[in-house]
Amino acid sequence: MTDHHQSTRGEPRVALVTCTEFTDLEADDRLVIAPLAERGITAEPAVWDDPAVDWAGYDLVVLRSPWDYMSRHAEFVAWAAGVPRLANPAEVVRWNTDKRYLDELSAAGVPTVPTGWVLPGEDWQPPADDGEYVIKPSVSAGSQDTGRYDLADPEHRELAVAHVRRLGAAGRITMIQPYLSAVDTVGETALLYFAGPQGLAFSHAIRKGPMLTGPDLGTEGLYKAEEIDPRTATGDQLAVAEQTLAALPGGSDRLLYARVDLIPGPEGDPVLVELELTEPSLFLGYAEGAPDRLAEAIRLHLTRTA
Repeated sequence: MTDHHQSTRGEPRVALVTCTEFTDLEADDRLVIAPLAERGITAEPAVWDDPAVDWAGYDLVVLRSPWDYMSRHAEFVAWAAGVPRLANPAEVVRWNTDKRYLDELSAAGVPTVPTGWVLPGEDWQPPADDGEYVIKPSVSAGSQDTGRYDLADPEHRELAVAHVRRLGAAGRITMIQPYLSAVDTVGETALLYFAGPQGLAFSHAIRKGPMLTGPDLGTEGLYKAEEIDPRTATGDQLAVAEQTLAALPGGSDRLLYARVDLIPGPEGDPVLVELELTEPSLFLGYAEGAPDRLAEAIRLHLTRTA
């Protein structure tokens, strides 16, 4: 059994936060443990809602895969607020776990996917045009409760309305976005940033293939399987990612990591789909040196919180 209590102040101890479905972490997250050990840092998984964990006994608590929080959002945000030395910080978690942050970033000039919101109890009817739209809750991850609807299809229009009503009946805010067709060909690009001596520094990028094939029919498990490949980020993508991070309320210097997800918009220019600062997959196994770069970022974070 793991000892979750502070021992002597020798080797720094880091908790890698996960959930009961992944008590031993995802395989990709485990890749950072050996590079941390090489730096004299002990890292171990810890389940976020395990009452036996003494979070104050760690020198740093790093959010990794607490992917069951979506249906317990308020509880998770309250938990984060009570954890000392949390990365990323609790106020970032509160802001970033509700995708209405997209409105703030758009207002700051970041090119984002146009997004509409439907509050619980509000009526919603599909727009008159025959385009494709994505419907999902504002608090979501892993494509859970997410569907793609072709509004030229009468059945899809009915299913879209039912999806919004279902989310509203559960007290959830619905977000509605046009489906960007470039994801079917170019795919989605995720740019990964880790803390460095001068703030966040670009580490690597990956490509995610299309995931949404139709209306929401439910998902087994905590997330849909993803098609992942390494990718070389373009100058335009890096520029939008840097613009996004620069617009973050409170600045990005306090972050341990960030993931910026982009898709080409109708004109081909990259637009922001999501800014992931809470528990994103970091795809460490898809870029040489990425586990070491994250380990070094954690080491730097430890020196700043000591």
